[in-house]
Amino acid sequence: MMSGVTELKGEGEGVTVPGTGGPVGVLHVGTSTTMKLLLAGLVLLLIVEINAEWYTFPIEAVQGAWDMAQAYRDMRKANWKDSDKYFHARGNYEAAERGAGGRWAAEVISDAREWSNGKSGGAGDTEEDQEANRWGREGGDPNRYRPAGLPDNY
Repeated sequence: MMSGVTELKGEGEGVTVPGTGGPVGVLHVGTSTTMKLLLAGLVLLLIVEINAEWYTFPIEAVQGAWDMAQAYRDMRKANWKDSDKYFHARGNYEAAERGAGGRWAAEVISDAREWSNGKSGGAGDTEEDQEANRWGREGGDPNRYRPAGLPDNY
């Protein structure tokens, strides 16, 4: 065996690089990668501001996004005059009922939609839409915005 090199025996042991005075190897690379992933996970938790169980948040977010999409599809299908605020409130309400993840998804989708509408020149009723979004997300009854004559299946 050469001087200054130790034999690779098992976990936690590595090759001694001359001049470093200590073992280096797979364990150090793995620890660095693990720390980076752990740090990225913590940053994600802080960004999202999770108040719920960490393992339910993503499921609730997906379900909430589905609720928002369903409300949008229903609005397009109904094609009913002055019904957009009702569908805004309903989508946000149903998404928020899922939990923190659904509430987060509803807020992100609503804000993105209103930002997009504002950029495309349709900002006329953005504030009223956002009021309906907040009303639904906070648990308010979407029927507050329901237009007269809208079929019961909506």
